[in-house]
Amino acid sequence: MHLNSFFTFSKPYHFLSISTIFTILWATALSVDQHFKPCNVGNCGNGPNISYPFWIANQQQSYCGLPNFEVTCDGKNPVVSISGDKYIIKDIFYSNNSLRLASKMLLNFDNSCPLPLHNFSTETTPFINSPSYADLFFFYRCTKNPKKFQTYSVSCASNSTHHSFAVFHIDILKHHNYSIDSCQSLVNAPVEGQDIRELLKMNFTDVLRKGFVLQWNQTYCNDCQRSGGSCLWVDNEFTCFCADKPHSRTCDDGFGTAAGSLLIITGLVFFIHKGLMKKRNKPTRTSSMLPTDLEKGYAHSGIKTFTYDELVQATHNFDTKREIGDGGFCTVYQGKLQDGRVVAVKRLYDHNHKREAQFMNEVEILTCLRHQNLVSLYGCTSRYCHELLLVYEYIPNGTVADHLYHERAIPKSLSWPTRMKIAIETASALSYLHASNVIHRDVKTTNILLDNNFCVKVADFGLSRFSPIDVTHISTAPQGTLGYVDPEYYESYQLTTKSDVYSFGVVLLELISSKPAVDINRNRHEVNLSTLAIAKIQSHTLDDLVDPELGFESDHQVRKMITEVAELAFQCLQNARETRPSMEEVLGALIGIQREDYDAKSAEELEIPAHEAVMLKASLVGEVNSAE
Repeated sequence: MHLNSFFTFSKPYHFLSISTIFTILWATALSVDQHFKPCNVGNCGNGPNISYPFWIANQQQSYCGLPNFEVTCDGKNPVVSISGDKYIIKDIFYSNNSLRLASKMLLNFDNSCPLPLHNFSTETTPFINSPSYADLFFFYRCTKNPKKFQTYSVSCASNSTHHSFAVFHIDILKHHNYSIDSCQSLVNAPVEGQDIRELLKMNFTDVLRKGFVLQWNQTYCNDCQRSGGSCLWVDNEFTCFCADKPHSRTCDDGFGTAAGSLLIITGLVFFIHKGLMKKRNKPTRTSSMLPTDLEKGYAHSGIKTFTYDELVQATHNFDTKREIGDGGFCTVYQGKLQDGRVVAVKRLYDHNHKREAQFMNEVEILTCLRHQNLVSLYGCTSRYCHELLLVYEYIPNGTVADHLYHERAIPKSLSWPTRMKIAIETASALSYLHASNVIHRDVKTTNILLDNNFCVKVADFGLSRFSPIDVTHISTAPQGTLGYVDPEYYESYQLTTKSDVYSFGVVLLELISSKPAVDINRNRHEVNLSTLAIAKIQSHTLDDLVDPELGFESDHQVRKMITEVAELAFQCLQNARETRPSMEEVLGALIGIQREDYDAKSAEELEIPAHEAVMLKASLVGEVNSAE
């Protein structure tokens, strides 16, 4: 029989043959390994269900999880051992590879003095610290009592001659010249440290009992489970056990699975039934798949176009608990990609022409720029996606504003040398932008992110603009944030790089004063920090503006540096833009101020006379100039 005549639907027996073939093929596809049995989900009685990569000893087979993820049941509580101590698993978040733990000892409320006795470390475990992780340091049996700064008193381990206390930042002790050697022992304990200011209001035992979050690296289990498989660890490698046979990652990682076969068979019969073997229509491309020249260029710049579903999974369906920022037109979520990278996902509220323009503008600018002090863009959704989403590297330590006067602000935790470092790195990023013909247009402390080493990452380029070469300004309606916007820009509608210089001047004032750019609780004439600061500088009362924790009154060198930075900020805040320095000049001035401090300290340490220190500095400058 000719093939074409076989698939002719005018004769009933031909259709019957197809039905018979379909039935046979369907039965064949289902004739698979019926002995397949997935690992049962475990539970100790309290707490979360235990499944891959975890497994419960004496309840589940060891192949039901990874070797280092063994859980034991301590009564009704699931427990893991880390650094010689037992930690109760309070919750497991399989969708983002994290779990919340709390010390078993600390949850024993009969213990009147539940103190950590061993240093906590994840080095020999499969876990890594989450971005919200922080250490609370316990100092035991110290001969000196740190009375001058905020600590947790550990009275149950103290007596009339020896003191015990806990503190979040050891740097605070060093800043006050506190001798750690006066203590007999030091132990670090893990805590959830996203809002340390609130934690300081609590008892230290309550802080520890809140628990903390750890993460583990990406496994293939989510993909395996979604395809109908069970995750196992067999012969020292991950195996996805499926209804037909074991697979390396998922049950649908090829067309050899039962599900794949059934899909092909069903599709084949459908096409036969519809008579489409001879007449196929081209599939219609949906708008979300339409490529643009710009999107084609993303891949060449390392920018990935993510699907909406990928980012839903990464953010646990945009869980409100994962919100790390909320702007005027977007919300930022912490997420984790399938490759294990922790990311920040910016979700724009509206998909209108204005938001799309900002979205495309930010992508276009960050695709072209690379600098160690600019946040990296990993990717985005298509501009045609029903939601506009941008994916950045995750910067864990909040913003400069957070550390100056918001939830992360702790007295003396942000020293003057650290603030100088922040100023220089921010100026470096802005100088690079201007050299690349880009105006940021929204420079402010909430757009300056910090990593755990307080290194700067300038972010948020939604309002930024490319400035054509040899063009003095861009005519555009003023945009930006109240308190930072160049007043001449307001008047003339002419945007220049000097507008960023003005905004940076406000940032310098915030670093000096630890005050926000705008505060309606201040005097009516001092609501804007720039107005307040200019008045203080002109009246020679700078000491009224400076954060008293910076040592302005007690440290001559700090006083000199702050005064010079304040003078530089004053130049940046001039109303006439032509009288303001360029960003390159600002950067050079800041480096010079820092270098003077280093020169002075070096001379002091080496006991070099003042006149010789001046000659040494001149010599060094000469060497630098000749090298350039």
